[in-house]
Amino acid sequence: MTIQRKKIALVTGASAGIGLASAQTLAASGYTVYGTSRRSVVNAPKNVRMLVCDVTDDESVGALVAKVLAEAGQIDVLVNNAGLGLTGGAEESSIRQAQALFDVNLFGVMRMTNAVLPSMRARRQGRILNISSVLGLIPAPYSAHYAATKHALEGYSESLDHEVRAFNVRISLIEPGYIRSTFDQNAVEADSQIAVYDQARAGVRALLDEVMPTAELPEVVAAVVRAAAVDPQPRLRYPAGKLAKQISLLRRFAPAKAFDKSLRKQMRLPA
Repeated sequence: MTIQRKKIALVTGASAGIGLASAQTLAASGYTVYGTSRRSVVNAPKNVRMLVCDVTDDESVGALVAKVLAEAGQIDVLVNNAGLGLTGGAEESSIRQAQALFDVNLFGVMRMTNAVLPSMRARRQGRILNISSVLGLIPAPYSAHYAATKHALEGYSESLDHEVRAFNVRISLIEPGYIRSTFDQNAVEADSQIAVYDQARAGVRALLDEVMPTAELPEVVAAVVRAAAVDPQPRLRYPAGKLAKQISLLRRFAPAKAFDKSLRKQMRLPA
């Protein structure tokens, strides 16, 4: 009789928000789940083994993956969720600040992926789910650097998916819209603020304050993560939530001029 081993999932940034919900949903679906946070967590999520990992540090990432493989023997699903937000005009952030954002949102994904891929290739099995955003598809005034990390993540993920299909490993992008969590509250502010952008920055914050109370819950995204993990015919992109699906369709089919006008109206920018 063949004994089926439980599948192993590794979720970065699992202490709150989308990462926490995804880890708990995968655990409830029968996965053995390892979650990471940058600092140790006092109250670990139920049925999630929490480990400390800094995705901006090569040694930390390497040690994490080695530990999981030593304990579990395999990693079937990697959910790259750890990320940071940054708000402000594009010219208000120093290059150093922009580089720090990319180090988490893009290079952190690359570090984790590079550490996990060899074992997946050897087993000829694996799924890597990268938490992107609708801002990987559309412009994001006053979040230009964040949008740039997600646009880059989209290009990286699509290209990598073509490379690793021969090893039965697939890459998918999960693309949420507004999600009710502390992510936006914890976003970093531009480090070189310019007075001419004060009013526009305040307007963006006011808009977020309005939409967040009715935004979709992290569990909506977590359900899409689970669906992507078990999909027998994995897709490259999975919009997560009603708004994300609408934006994805509009970006694909709406005329550029109409989309531009609609975006500026939504963001309350001058016509």
